[in-house]
Amino acid sequence: MNNLKLRTAGMAVSAAALSIALVACGSSGPAGTGASADSATMWGLTGGDQPVFQASVDSWNKSHPDSAIKLDFFANDAYKTKVRTAVGAGQGPTLVYGWGGGVLKSYVDAGQVDDLTGFLKENPDVQSRYLPSILESGVIDGKTYALPNNKVQPVVLYFNKEVFEKIGAEPPKTWDELMALVPKFKAAGVAPFSLGGQSKWPDLMWLEYLVDRIGGPEVFANIAANKPNAWSDPAVIEALTKIQELVDAGGFINGFSSIAADSNADQALLYTGKAAMILQGSWIYQGMKKDAADFVSSGKLGYTPFPTVEGGKGDPANVVGNPSNFWSVSSKATEDQKKTALEYVKDGMFNDENVQSLIDSGAVPVVTGIEDKLAASPDKDFLSYVYDMAKDAPHFTLSWDQALSPAQGDAMLANLDQIFLKKITPEQFAFTMNATIGK
Repeated sequence: MNNLKLRTAGMAVSAAALSIALVACGSSGPAGTGASADSATMWGLTGGDQPVFQASVDSWNKSHPDSAIKLDFFANDAYKTKVRTAVGAGQGPTLVYGWGGGVLKSYVDAGQVDDLTGFLKENPDVQSRYLPSILESGVIDGKTYALPNNKVQPVVLYFNKEVFEKIGAEPPKTWDELMALVPKFKAAGVAPFSLGGQSKWPDLMWLEYLVDRIGGPEVFANIAANKPNAWSDPAVIEALTKIQELVDAGGFINGFSSIAADSNADQALLYTGKAAMILQGSWIYQGMKKDAADFVSSGKLGYTPFPTVEGGKGDPANVVGNPSNFWSVSSKATEDQKKTALEYVKDGMFNDENVQSLIDSGAVPVVTGIEDKLAASPDKDFLSYVYDMAKDAPHFTLSWDQALSPAQGDAMLANLDQIFLKKITPEQFAFTMNATIGK
């Protein structure tokens, strides 16, 4: 897997001014036991990896009672606002959970996270356990500020095989085939696509893949590099137009703008047969494995690459999503808290137990030498699919809302929501987003 090629663009961003009040919306489990007000703190996300992080920190606290870690979990959407606010105010957790990209750079520019380059040099075993290209995603200006903490996460087009069989359809390989399926599923009383539109970020997966398929990864690279009028690229306009054509055709389930991804309501529509397909991250496999075990184990869940677009410049093997999630260490933490955090990173995660827990949950850890473990998993078909998707991708583009600066990412999601709701045109979207370049 050394030939894994992941691509993320360097971004020039300014530190965000974060002033809204912190909102308590988390939950802590047994991992908080033994932790005190002076303990190192960790924030994670509810959902697929929650039991894995919980077990890892529980194990650490049991064997390290004098350097316990207090762990709290937050829903994805609430977390993204909360953590940026907290870090910006110098009140973030010791271990900051993130995605890399422009948000990480904003922390670095503001001096809110520590340089971990020296830590890696002192601990070559830590550096060598990671897939090298994924480790690079935590590097800003030649220095490491974040270390991968879980799994590789490409965006996948999932489909319900049973629903497809009922209408005698095959998963779409081209955009034209995808559009042709829409009226067939509607006639059968099934929504062609589920979408957690209330959360907004699931909308982005459609734009990311369409822009890549139409114009190739260079289109977003220009946007990320803050090139003037980069949002007006014809590939962006065409992608937005195709999204609105899909909306007009009734491609998404009625009421998609009120469906929240945080509650897994979007994936439930797939496994209950109310929707034929969903474009989502590989991470939702963990949720379906837990909430719809029979659907997954019976082979009714299918997955396929995002369709090609006729005349498009992008390689059909290109992938969008998240190379991994990451831990950064807060520069505002005490020396004892930092020591605990780095000791945990060194010895408490990606040990044999932690790696196996990730695989058992339905994920592909971002470490080397796990081929035999993947092959032995009951989920080997999906895990191998994800592994190969990432390994063979000529380009793996980081999710745009994380690759861009916080201000630009927020504006993009807000305006993309308006595209899906047909409240603005593609040209209006581009005009508005061009004004955010460099912000």
